[in-house]
Amino acid sequence: MLRYRLTHPPLLRALAAAGHTSKVLLADANYPHATGVGGSAELVHLNLRPGLVGVLDVLELVVEALPVEHAQVMNPDAGGEPPLLGRFADLLGPAVPIEGLARPAFYRACREDDVAIAVATGEQMFYSNILLTVGALPPG
Repeated sequence: MLRYRLTHPPLLRALAAAGHTSKVLLADANYPHATGVGGSAELVHLNLRPGLVGVLDVLELVVEALPVEHAQVMNPDAGGEPPLLGRFADLLGPAVPIEGLARPAFYRACREDDVAIAVATGEQMFYSNILLTVGALPPG
């Protein structure tokens, strides 16, 4: 039995295979999961129904399982910040910078070869996508 709360076997396997500078996409229900990531990304479906499982639920568990050194979010087309930006920042902590990208730039970033995992969530809130860059664990 695992000591931490993340217990989804395919997601655990994918996270364990992702190394330093690999990227992990947590995508809302409206994201084009099949076509919005590069061919090397492993797609993990957690979108049980609309609203389940939410992107914040997944982010909370992912940050317990791996170090994050950087994050990128999709900014709304009308300007401003994504509605969950404050919650993302709370879960990631002050040491993790969060960069906002326009929709086309965010999609380009998510289609890069270094995106190892794309997690399809049931999140209903628009612009609730976050691309995490995996950090490194210090020795010992």
